[in-house]
Amino acid sequence: MQTSLTEAQVIQIIEKHGKEARKLISILLDIEEASGRNFVDEPWVALVSRELDVPLSKVYDVLTFYAMFSTKPRGEFVIEICKSTPCHFNKAEQVVDWFKEALGIEVGESTLDGKFTLIRTSCVGACDVGPAVKIGNDVYGNLTREKVDILVKSYKQALPELREEFLCQN
Repeated sequence: MQTSLTEAQVIQIIEKHGKEARKLISILLDIEEASGRNFVDEPWVALVSRELDVPLSKVYDVLTFYAMFSTKPRGEFVIEICKSTPCHFNKAEQVVDWFKEALGIEVGESTLDGKFTLIRTSCVGACDVGPAVKIGNDVYGNLTREKVDILVKSYKQALPELREEFLCQN
């Protein structure tokens, strides 16, 4: 699948950050967000390397080191289930099963409609309310089967008001 981004849009993102190599992560995050599918497409990796005058290997190092990046299309909403020790002991595996059931996919997969991708990730910074999950930029904690079902429904049907009460205020 090709991204809908144009070269001009990617250049604009790079220029917004002053074409500074030290802002590589921010640039890649902005490109990923602008892609509409939460990934950095291969042509843009080379363009970033060239425009910032950094080795292609360095750009790939960043893209493959940090779990928040992908070079393959993902869902509109990336659901990141925390796998840190506190969440693990608070039954994060059960939360994984609930999301798998609600979405009909396995960890690492995306729904056929391109709406969701389910992944495991390191700490999301909500140890006090584990098990926790991050969807987009929002973190939800103290998850139950009912909360998972409501969260999935709220994102499927674009009803943010259904999930507001579950939002962590970290």
